[in-house]
Parts: sequence; C-alpha cells; structure tokens
Amino acid sequence: MARVIHVFRQPDRFVAGTVGQPGERSFYLQATEEARTVSVLLEKQQVAVLAERIGSLLDEVRRRFGAEVPDQAPDDLVDTEPLQLPLEEEFRVGTMGLGWDAESHAVVIELLAATEEEIDEAVVLDDTEEGPDAVRVFLTPTEARAFAARADRVVNAGRKPCPLCGEPLDPEGHICPRQNGYRRTSDS
Repeated sequence: MARVIHVFRQPDRFVAGTVGQPGERSFYLQATEEARTVSVLLEKQQVAVLAERIGSLLDEVRRRFGAEVPDQAPDDLVDTEPLQLPLEEEFRVGTMGLGWDAESHAVVIELLAATEEEIDEAVVLDDTEEGPDAVRVFLTPTEARAFAARADRVVNAGRKPCPLCGEPLDPEGHICPRQNGYRRTSDS
C-alpha cells in the first residue's frame, strides 16, 4: 500500500490537545487547513519534547541565520480552543522530524506513523513512496512559538508533580518512594 503524506503548507490551525481526565489523558496533535483536518495520537512526553525542541530550533535559527524569530508568541496567537470534533486519529506517532526550511522561512514538523520496522532517516522530511504514513506541517516562527506555548500548557495541565519525587500526584493520594512508601494523613 502506498504511503500517505498529509502536507499542511499554510495550516489554519496546528495544536496539541487532550481527551480524558488527568492521569488518563490521550494526547493529540491536530492540523487543519481549509476543510481538511488530520489528528494523530502520541505520548505526553512526545508533545513535551516537540515543544522544547521547537524552542531550541527557533533560537538556533535566529542565532545562525539572523531570521526574525519572536522570543515568545503573543498571547492572542496562542490557540486556547478545544480540539475539533469528531476526533478520528489518522495514526499513532512513532518518529518525529523537525527542521527549518530556509526557502520558505518555516519550521517543518514531520510526524511519522509508528511501525514495527526501523525507520530509515532518509524517510523523514522526504517524499519517497516507501515508509510510514506522515503528517508534515509548515509553521512560521511566530506560529511555531504559539504551538510550543500551547503544547507546554497542555502537558502541564495534568496532575501536579510530587515535590519530593516528581511523580504525578493522584487525587486519592501518593505513595512517595522518597519517603519509603510513608503516606501522611491529615490526622498526624
């Protein structure tokens, strides 16, 4: 079966979002351009890493190429709307690619479907017939900063971390390994 690559050169929207309660959330990236919307499922850590790497890439592009890159996205450009419904995932993300297109002055994000086989690096940011399905999104530096800001908010909107061990705190309580499993009660 031929590889499907969904390309969004001027997306109307590209956002990270979740479905579910903290501790049981599913994370999605969703790209929309005109009447077409594509959603992909991924892990929380992948969203966090993508946001962090986009920030690093933009800082490097400004330093090396002198490109106009904002330090942060204007608040009015950070999308706060929920994911578009109905939410139908195209695939689960396995590999992510990130780059700078000097010709169009855009950040390029490529999300490849998870596969059993090892991915050849030539498949990332390439239009070969072979390889996993992909979503490729082009963002201006300002749009990329806005995406990263929202992604950070989405990741950090979950359960608060334990101040001792950093593991997520459950509403029912938390057995902290730093306290050898000791749990304080409100009686003590």
